[in-house]
Amino acid sequence: MNVGIYLELLAREASSVEFEGPILAARAAGVDAATLAELEDAKLTALKVRAQLWRRARREAELAALFDTASDLAGLRDLDAVLEAIVRRARQLLGTDVAYMTLIDPERGDTRMRVTDGSVSAKFRNVRLAMGAGLGGLVAQTATPYATADYFSDERFNHKAHIDEAVHDEGLVAILGVPLKLGARVIGVLFASNRSVRPFTQDEVVLLGSLAAHAAVAIDNARLLQETRNALEELSEASRQAKAHGEAVERAALAHDRMAGLVLRGGGVRDVAAVVTEVLGGSLVVLDETGQAITGDVGALDPGEDAPDQGTGGSGKGPARGGRAAGTTAEAIGEAARSSRALGRTVRKGNLLVASMDVGGEPLCTLVLRHEDPVADTDQRILERAALVTALLLLSRRTAAEAEGRVRGELLDDLISRPGLDGLAQRARRVGVDLNADHVVIVVRHGGGRERAAFWASSQAMLKGGLAALRGDEVVLLLPGDRPGPLARQVASELSASLGRPATAGAAGPVRGSEPIAAAHGEAQRCADALLALGRTGDGASAAELGFVGLLVGDGHDIEAFLTSTLGPVLTYDARRGTALERTLTAYFASGGSLSRTAEALHIHVNTVTQRLDRIGRLLGAGWQDPDRALEIQLALRLHRLSN
Repeated sequence: MNVGIYLELLAREASSVEFEGPILAARAAGVDAATLAELEDAKLTALKVRAQLWRRARREAELAALFDTASDLAGLRDLDAVLEAIVRRARQLLGTDVAYMTLIDPERGDTRMRVTDGSVSAKFRNVRLAMGAGLGGLVAQTATPYATADYFSDERFNHKAHIDEAVHDEGLVAILGVPLKLGARVIGVLFASNRSVRPFTQDEVVLLGSLAAHAAVAIDNARLLQETRNALEELSEASRQAKAHGEAVERAALAHDRMAGLVLRGGGVRDVAAVVTEVLGGSLVVLDETGQAITGDVGALDPGEDAPDQGTGGSGKGPARGGRAAGTTAEAIGEAARSSRALGRTVRKGNLLVASMDVGGEPLCTLVLRHEDPVADTDQRILERAALVTALLLLSRRTAAEAEGRVRGELLDDLISRPGLDGLAQRARRVGVDLNADHVVIVVRHGGGRERAAFWASSQAMLKGGLAALRGDEVVLLLPGDRPGPLARQVASELSASLGRPATAGAAGPVRGSEPIAAAHGEAQRCADALLALGRTGDGASAAELGFVGLLVGDGHDIEAFLTSTLGPVLTYDARRGTALERTLTAYFASGGSLSRTAEALHIHVNTVTQRLDRIGRLLGAGWQDPDRALEIQLALRLHRLSN
């Protein structure tokens, strides 16, 4: 009967207070002591059974929670998400105020706070624990769970000031820590803590330890998965790079084959440049040893600026085809060209790639590629190969030019020094020069750079179908044409630009045949010397353009040309109008520039003299009374009177 009552209470999961009911009822009914004792024993047995059932139910709930946790952790792939899920579930299972996890830092040999749940203190979330320091450091060092109901009064732990400050700042009192282990290796510590005094039972220690075991496996799985992902990404990147490298190598080989084929087929620098821009894109400028653009638009290097100087490779002065860069762009490219020659590699300056080649320490060519996108190292090798091929082409062209230049130079030297030598006309025809056509002889005086001047002159002679020679310190050219003055000025201007210093050119001609060339050479020499004596360094002229000086240096003494250039407008006016401007001008100079004495000599009024002189000034132009000009006019007046 008594057992049945308590079985019924157990069946309906009655509270512990209800188990006192049968005893109280029996006492009220006045049962004997033996019956009361029997009821008391039955009550105690029932309460024990009830406690056992409750513990098993709780254990089942905990196991279910652990099973759910393991299932949840297995579905997570991100390490941070795994850690956050572990700490959150630890707090829920143990019903604590805060849960957190520290992981061992193998580089520093301590543990650092990795993730928290329920924490409010920034100092606590950033704390680090040395091995053996505090509760967590002791757990990590010994791989043994530790629990304390009141951390600050527990003398088992090595209290450190910064750890105690962080724990106090968070307000924690009761702490339970269990190790996170992979085999025998501790990787961290899992904590559950309360902000008030709370003893942790053995079951709670076991529960948190079970969660830590699942957590360690989940952490390791997430780490392995992340490492696998990283490895796959690295393999994918390596595969992509290998593919790109293979494509680049194939592209470089193809470009090299195409450039080699161009050279074998007689292609030129422009053909090589076209291959480079077709393969690499961008815009390319090829500069020769003087800094002049052989091909490409130098404006494409830097809009608004000209082509660059190559530093040691050129003078850095004078115009080039397409212009010349200035300022910081020129300096940057010049520096890059020098670096490229020193390193034997392409050098990048901003969005410009510069590859430069030299021969015997002297720059031969520079390739400047402007490209907005990054250019791979293998593609830079294409630019280097193109620079090498360009250098070979230029070197071959220079060698051929020097060989032909020697032939042309020897021919011109013979025409000047041995004009009666047999076979000169035939030798000239073999190099494409027709001596029976009009030619101009030009002698150039320059301040230095003999080899560069000779190379320039030889190149110009071949381009224009003439001859060139280096005789001592002077450059001599025989060029087709019948206008010696303009040709002399053109040669002086272009050679000055190439040398970076003034070049003065005297010219004579036109001449036909081989015989008059020697005499024309002497006249051109005298014209060049006269220009230097007159202070007209860097200019060019023929005898006819030197005024009365031309009468002295010219072989033909062309008085009529001198009169026409000096007095022509006045003489023509007198002839057409029947005026006496020439007589008035003669009287004016004879009287020392006196208007009154001029009027007396001509028997006219002073105003008439003034009017005639005004007319003369309009015909001869401003400055006709300047000393040098006046001297030429007086000489022309006397020659005119003598010729009549």
